[in-house]
Amino acid sequence: MDYHKDRFEDFSLLIYKGERLYALLPANINDDVVYSHQGLTYGSFVLQDSAKLKSTFLAFKEVLKFLFEERIKKLDIRIIPSFYNSLPSDELEYILYKAEGSLVKRDVILLIDYQNKLRFQKNRREGINKAKRKGLLVKVDGDYEKFWNEILIPNLKEKYNTSPVHSLDEIKLLAARFPKHIKQVNVYQDDKIVAGTTLFLTKNVVHPQYISGNENKNELGSLDLLMNDVFDHFKEGRNYFSFNTSSEENGKLLNEGLLFWKESYGARPLIFNNYEINTDTYRTLEFKTI
Repeated sequence: MDYHKDRFEDFSLLIYKGERLYALLPANINDDVVYSHQGLTYGSFVLQDSAKLKSTFLAFKEVLKFLFEERIKKLDIRIIPSFYNSLPSDELEYILYKAEGSLVKRDVILLIDYQNKLRFQKNRREGINKAKRKGLLVKVDGDYEKFWNEILIPNLKEKYNTSPVHSLDEIKLLAARFPKHIKQVNVYQDDKIVAGTTLFLTKNVVHPQYISGNENKNELGSLDLLMNDVFDHFKEGRNYFSFNTSSEENGKLLNEGLLFWKESYGARPLIFNNYEINTDTYRTLEFKTI
């Protein structure tokens, strides 16, 4: 997270059980609220494989107590989408229910399950065939400069008057530090870049952080060819392909155009929740059993 440390006041926590590290909470602070880190695509209460429900419950209670004693009133925490987990891990959902956490944000992710992959819709298949007839070529070439400068930055500026979350220097730095987990895939027509995607790869998931094509993307079928190749090339050993969120204003508005586009590749919705909890809740939070 160091590459954007100037944008956030870090407040990440390490939670120990005795002398052993038990859990992590990547976090930042703003005024009297701590957030599970707002500079991360996902990230929350991160546990080791051997974690047990009761120990996790008590560890989270200690986090709330610590924050309260630091005069922090609220914790805004994101639930890691279940498909990123190596093992079933819904401890936090249960704990937040017990603590009467308030749902403050619900994003919609569009997800492809590689084990139950649906067929592309007809218009996507036609796009792939169109791209092949026009001789488009997909390359995993790591050319971030061409994608950022010729495709991504101009498109975001024109459509949304905004810039990529990562600068070119930042994404190149991250890719150099994590070469197995960040890949740049571009589409070319006669050596000219026409589309591309920047992929973040985890143990279980392929996640396109950025996808963009030039003004001729529909005429060329460039994005359809790109998605088809990316789905197949990186699926080995992984279970899911996760598009970015398709909702705005804390999940209250859906982007219909993005929904249509992603669903046409066979993606299906999965929710992504944020909760807010008062730190003084630790006083009444009890692990009750029978």
